[in-house]
Amino acid sequence: MALSHSTRVNILIGNGHFLSHFYVLCLPPMFLSWQSAFDVSFAQLGMTMMLMSGTTALLQTPVGFMVDRYGARQFLIGGALLMSLSIACMGLATSFWQILLLAVTSGMGNSVIHPADYAILSGSVDKERMGRSFALHTFSGNLGFASGPPVTALLIATIGWREALLTVGLVGVPVVLSILLQSRILKDQTRAEPKAAGASLSGWQLLSSRTMLLFFLFFMFGAMAGGGVQAWLVTVLHTVKGIELGVAATALTAYMIGSTAGVLVGGWIADSLKQHILTWVIALTSLSAFTILMVNWLPLPGLGVVAAVFVSGLALGASRTPRDVMLKDAAPPGQIGKVFGFVSAGLPLGSAVTPVPFGFLIDHGMAHLVLVLVAVISMVSLFCAGSARVSARGRAVPVAAE
Repeated sequence: MALSHSTRVNILIGNGHFLSHFYVLCLPPMFLSWQSAFDVSFAQLGMTMMLMSGTTALLQTPVGFMVDRYGARQFLIGGALLMSLSIACMGLATSFWQILLLAVTSGMGNSVIHPADYAILSGSVDKERMGRSFALHTFSGNLGFASGPPVTALLIATIGWREALLTVGLVGVPVVLSILLQSRILKDQTRAEPKAAGASLSGWQLLSSRTMLLFFLFFMFGAMAGGGVQAWLVTVLHTVKGIELGVAATALTAYMIGSTAGVLVGGWIADSLKQHILTWVIALTSLSAFTILMVNWLPLPGLGVVAAVFVSGLALGASRTPRDVMLKDAAPPGQIGKVFGFVSAGLPLGSAVTPVPFGFLIDHGMAHLVLVLVAVISMVSLFCAGSARVSARGRAVPVAAE
């Protein structure tokens, strides 16, 4: 039976998003092999992740401008190919500086994914299925994150680190070719109609508007809360609650499974209950924060802790797709690339800034405050979400063509 147009689009875009997340986390399993091969420090090894993620975050917004002006398809194909070949070429590196350079070029390719993907989905998928398409997009990325470390570690143990990088990098080439050969079904976002001079905002004015800054903060604070749980849940459960490390690790796994599954639930919510989308974001995020506080304050048994953090992850994951749809609704026609490029840069920023201050609390005997702070940050993100939604509805300002 032939696949529907929307299904084919979701598969093509999802495959590219899977690769982008897979490649980010295929590098950490390489560290011990690289340390032996190139005689470098752990700090130098960490630079690979910093350069790849930092390049992606810095370039997402400028790439979004180009996606809006010239179209998304060619950028998606070129970026995915650059990303794949960069990872493959790491397997041929003879010096560590080459690894660092290729981390930068891989980050350049990765910077295309979010602006191009959301622009294409917005133009290619029926409005009635937009939430589910956004959910599948996020779900595929989460699967990439989950698959990267174990698959790469298995390949290293089986065929060696160089061959592992060549393998996972070159696997991306047929994925890129499939996008290229079927690119005719990938339609760009709807373009804005020309407006009278002086009646519209420029692209940079749009991104610096109150609405977009609030959405940026909404995304950033949400990533800070989620990153705090991912980085420190095991430590907090063990040191504060006295839970065995194995059970604490199981709780973190349950949280990640819940957040991944919740994304699909959020897609259904975004499509079926779109008139109350902000209410659902508030309710789900509040539920996530409340269950985290339960874990922190109540004397739950190990199984109860695992169940509670699963619910917390499920609720947080379910809020993600409605969040993305809210941003899409706030983006003026023809400006989705730059809007998602700019706002989604708050995700890696939020994940990057959280571990150190939370670790400071633990170092100074205040581990019991970590999950409380996670809940507080989640509620602050909701203030930004509500304010952004109100601002978007109250100021529907046209945007100048770039």
